[in-house]
Amino acid sequence: MAEEKEYYMTQEGKEKLEKELEFLKTEKRKEVVERIKVARGFGDLSENSEYDAAKDEQAFVESRIAQLEKMIRNAVIIEDSNEDPTVVSIGKKVKFIELPDGDEETYMIVGSAESDPLEGKISNDSPMAKSLIGKTIGDEVVVQTPGGELNVKIIEVS
Repeated sequence: MAEEKEYYMTQEGKEKLEKELEFLKTEKRKEVVERIKVARGFGDLSENSEYDAAKDEQAFVESRIAQLEKMIRNAVIIEDSNEDPTVVSIGKKVKFIELPDGDEETYMIVGSAESDPLEGKISNDSPMAKSLIGKTIGDEVVVQTPGGELNVKIIEVS
């Protein structure tokens, strides 16, 4: 059997996934089963759009449950360690300026399970994070993005 992917996340991120899993198993599953039961009462299942929609939702919920269980089972908790506080790594915030225009951005590097760019959390698998990990304050880094090269200078790691 192939080795399963590890999912890097904070303890807070793991707890968030556990809460979502609990909700899906205890509440959402029951809600979808009830919708299927009601839709069956509408008659002919071959032309019953409510039934089809409920079955599609059931498939989505079951798929998400399986995905969450796998992520939780293979979770690797990111912990504060005694590593160099000036080195970019998973679980740290990194502030950089784009060169040459000087636009400043800050991102926290997290595992893919927790990534949310709109909240300033980028996946350790992203091109940006891959380019920054292992670098230190003051380093100038060339990031290969889908839109081309981006030159940045790291100004803070926390």
